[in-house]
Amino acid sequence: MSAQIQLDIVTPDRKVLSMPVDYVGAPGVEGEFGVMANHIPFLSALGIGSLYYKLGGKYHYVFIAGGFAEVSNNKVTILAEVAERAAEIDVSRAKKAQDRAEARFRQQQEEIDFARARAAMQRAMARMRCRSTAESAGTCAM
Repeated sequence: MSAQIQLDIVTPDRKVLSMPVDYVGAPGVEGEFGVMANHIPFLSALGIGSLYYKLGGKYHYVFIAGGFAEVSNNKVTILAEVAERAAEIDVSRAKKAQDRAEARFRQQQEEIDFARARAAMQRAMARMRCRSTAESAGTCAM
């Protein structure tokens, strides 16, 4: 068995996950990055997307939206604005959020905040991709 790294994912509201894992892949703002045991220390801002971790040969997925990742001393700490395990994602709610964001884009008013609408669209689509990927991998159980 290979060396593991501790993964902790927290939001302002709760601890989402805390466990040793084999590998972590995360959506950094400059692109996805991966971390294994004995990785060099670093800090990265997080984007919107799926964080995944490998444990016992299986991939598990967590939706992440914003925050920071710190890697040091064989530990990955994710301080996320939003984090949801794939099994916690309500796909119908995410679809409704996507529909609302699309409706905002279609409005022809000057006061529409396109950056906000684009961010809402990215979050909704990333949630649905995260859930879909986890279901395809058979790792969507809570």
